Amino acid sequence: MQFQPPEWHDRLTSTNTVLCDRFLQDNSLPDGFILAAHHQTSGRGRLGRSWKTSDSKNLTFSFLLKSINNFHQITALPMAVAISVASALEYHGLNVQTKWPNDLLIKKRKICGILAERPHPSSIVVGVGVNINMTLKEASSIDQPATSFFIETGRKLSVQSFLEHLLPILGDWIRKWRIDGFSALHGAWLDRCFNLGQQIEIGDGSRRKIGILTGFGSAGQLKLLEDNGQQVEIWSGDLRA
Repeated sequence: MQFQPPEWHDRLTSTNTVLCDRFLQDNSLPDGFILAAHHQTSGRGRLGRSWKTSDSKNLTFSFLLKSINNFHQITALPMAVAISVASALEYHGLNVQTKWPNDLLIKKRKICGILAERPHPSSIVVGVGVNINMTLKEASSIDQPATSFFIETGRKLSVQSFLEHLLPILGDWIRKWRIDGFSALHGAWLDRCFNLGQQIEIGDGSRRKIGILTGFGSAGQLKLLEDNGQQVEIWSGDLRA
């Protein structure tokens, strides 16, 4: 697919929130529209977590996908985005792992998070946050292990340049997802998958399951082998090693 040139803002509350609101007010926004912010004050991650950035330290942007028909494959959309960001980081020599359903890790520390929301029955807004120039001191203030391009390489990188490099890769993987769903992503996801074949804990709130991550279903759902020998499919939840 072809993305529109990013619309950059110096300061926004949340690129996802603003883009969802704008689309609801004006559904003529084109497929592939991108909203990006140098400073995000109230960014949101999954499960109510926050994702803030300032002074172009990290890349925060959201994009719009319209005319989505196969919602059975929605679980795999953040996975396609994660593979795209992983590929862009790997270009710089980093070893990146995917964590189901929508995180990227380096040495077990989070470098990217993804949040997909549906402002309309046939449209999706996807928000992406990538830690680019975050310092070690800033990462240590986050309530979960985090890292950045700068921490891993010792080099600063323009967030605009990284987005420019990422967009053609992202467009290619989303095109594959739109055509073939998770089957187009399966190999690339497994090659980078964190905790595959290992014991994990997964769920939301108090409803959690423990077992071995054995693989993924046809739509990207997680397959879990529980201690009682029963294999179950998980469609959403927070994964812990």
